[in-house]
Parts: sequence; C-alpha cells; structure tokens
Amino acid sequence: MTKIDVSLKTPLIGILCWEEGCNPRGLVQLEKLSGNSTNPETFAFPVKYSRIKGANIHTILENPCQETLQSMIDEAQKMEEQGIKAITTSCGFNAVFQRELSDSVSIPVFTSSLMQVPLVKHMLTKQQSVGIITAKKLALSQKHLENAGITKQMPIQVQGLEDGFEWNKIFSSPEEDIDISTVENEVVSSACSMMKRSVIGAFVLECTDLPPFSNAIRKATGLPVFDFVTLTNFVYQGIKRAE
Repeated sequence: MTKIDVSLKTPLIGILCWEEGCNPRGLVQLEKLSGNSTNPETFAFPVKYSRIKGANIHTILENPCQETLQSMIDEAQKMEEQGIKAITTSCGFNAVFQRELSDSVSIPVFTSSLMQVPLVKHMLTKQQSVGIITAKKLALSQKHLENAGITKQMPIQVQGLEDGFEWNKIFSSPEEDIDISTVENEVVSSACSMMKRSVIGAFVLECTDLPPFSNAIRKATGLPVFDFVTLTNFVYQGIKRAE
C-alpha cells in the first residue's frame, strides 16, 4: 500500500475513468488492487478521478466512440479550469484519442502507458525489442501505436492476454469473478513466453489493470517493467510545485 502524502492537498493530475457500475466483475476486482489506476492508494500524491458517462469496455476498447470522446474532452476542459495540471486516463486504449484530447486543453495529456515505448526503446540495444503486454491484442490497432509515438520501424513484440483463460473471463464471462493469483500467473507466463520467442530488453504494460503484477514480472524475467504507474509518477515529478 502506498502512503499518500496528506500535506499535498490539491490534486495536480486528473484521471478520466470508465463509467461507474458498468465494468465486468473481474475488472472491479482488479480495481481494488494497489497499483491499479483507479485505486488512490496507488499514488504517493492525490489525484482527481472523474467517471465518464458512456465510457466502458465497448466504447473505448472494442469500438472507440466519438460521443464518449466528446464527454472526455468536456471533462478534461473542466479539470483544467479547476487547476489540474496534467490529465491521463484509466485505460491504455485511449491512446486512440491522444491527439484529440491533447489538442482540447493546454496542459499535458498522457492517455496511455504505451507512450513510454519510444523512450524505452532508446534505452536498449539495436537487437533488443520492447515487449508490450496488452489486455487484448486484437483490439490494439496501428492507430493506437502511432498515436503513442510508436513507429513501424521500432522493434516491438506485442502479447495479448486474451489467450489466458482466467483473464479472458473479463470478455467472455463478464458476470463472473476471476481468481487474481491465476491472472498474475497468466501475466507472468506471457512475459516469460515472449522472452523465449524474441530478444526482449524491457516490458511496457499497456493495460492500467496490470501494474499490480509488475514486480512479479520483474522478479520472473529480471527485466525492467514500465507501466501506467511509472508514467504517472514521471509526469508528476515534472509538474509538482516546489515545496
């Protein structure tokens, strides 16, 4: 559990989240874990959450919706007016909306942990690839990657978790609970299997539900792991006020 600095009373980062009450049961379970994007205990500083009406697994991940994007833009503009200094989202697939959201306000917007991929690649050798683990590979389009700054020339390897039986309950059986320990094993196994197929130098986790498992991946693979939390902490260091 991360201890929040109570002396920091004003949130500087706003998080645009999916609508309350419409998530699969598995995602609701994952949201309770420290490290998840929607758990305030994840951060050592306060953040401002806003649930966006109409934002859910269908309108963001499976079929990006312009109406939902407009609701996100409206809320981002309100957050800026309220003094928020940077805005992110609770789902890495919002990378598809990066350009529109960042153009709608005058403060930094970072929609997805995928935006770390170009930076991470520059840290590695020419032979090493960045391993991207995503919630659903079939839903991760070239537009998502391009909007996050990932070019076709960058050596990346993408692994989706939908082949994991327990993880896939989020999509196939949304009313069922999931076993968290089994999900962790599936995530770690995915990372290890990627290393057998390619020369991976580091991992970037697309999904904002995966940071609770980052340390397990680091332990199993011995490689750096970058996720939503590492990106958010990075941005916070750039915008926080001097004490």
